[in-house]
Amino acid sequence: MKMKISTFGYTIKQGIKNIWTNKMFSIASIATMAACIFMFGMFYAIVANFQHVVKDVESSVAITVFFDEGTTQDEIDEIGQKIAMRPEVSSFNFVSADEAWAEYKLEYFDGDEAAAASFGSDNPLSDKANYEIYMEDISQQSSLVSYLEGQDHISKVRQSEMVANTLTDFNRLVSIVSAVIIVILICVAVFLISNTVRTGIAVRREEIGIMKMIGATDFFVRAPFIVEGILIGLIGAVIPLCILYAMYGKIITYVASRFGFLNNLLTFLPVQTVFEILVPVGLILGVGIGYIGSKATVHKHINV
Repeated sequence: MKMKISTFGYTIKQGIKNIWTNKMFSIASIATMAACIFMFGMFYAIVANFQHVVKDVESSVAITVFFDEGTTQDEIDEIGQKIAMRPEVSSFNFVSADEAWAEYKLEYFDGDEAAAASFGSDNPLSDKANYEIYMEDISQQSSLVSYLEGQDHISKVRQSEMVANTLTDFNRLVSIVSAVIIVILICVAVFLISNTVRTGIAVRREEIGIMKMIGATDFFVRAPFIVEGILIGLIGAVIPLCILYAMYGKIITYVASRFGFLNNLLTFLPVQTVFEILVPVGLILGVGIGYIGSKATVHKHINV
């Protein structure tokens, strides 16, 4: 156990020493890693807020279900029970004929109450009782509409097909662009960390050869370089995450105070919501990229 602890301490010490010995390459790798993680964090924060706005829009898009003439309240309630069991549905509410007429008057007769009063007690929307159905994922609208159109006592299903298709396509585009950018950033960071570790190997090649000659294991020789890559990745992730954390809150406050009209159009995700995902993902990316870059380089170049 003591030997294992000693070996672990030696590995960490040599990893740090390698970083210090190749200061210029290490600083360049850390800076590049920090830039990559910073760009990833910025992009993630923007995308997360866009998706939050889109989700708000999705949750406000309703499917409206109208009933056949003469449909009883019991039959309407039965339809409501079936709707409640559908996995696509997040919420729904029943709008009676009287409520439909009251909403119509408010929207179309505002300022012309005399015209609305001319209908007296007659309700021209007496057959327009309906269910308003809301979904979490607008891409599932078509499957829900198909199900509803096949049910008894339903005369019409009104949907916002163009809105649904636009939101679905936008979400798909954001996902594709996100994946491409992340892959590019990872490739750049792996390349630079590999160069740094390769330089360290070249500088210590003679020392590595001596260590192998006196019986040092492959793990004992390679481990410090892998630790070097991991530390570079970790440092390169922590720095931009701290900067982003400080910036995000200030940017939200600035936008809210400078562009007050946007408060009615969109709401930003709070700092905690964004960074409870961004911090672990950023650290895992940094450490993972450092490990992969150094591991691949060590495996390729240490053959003494």
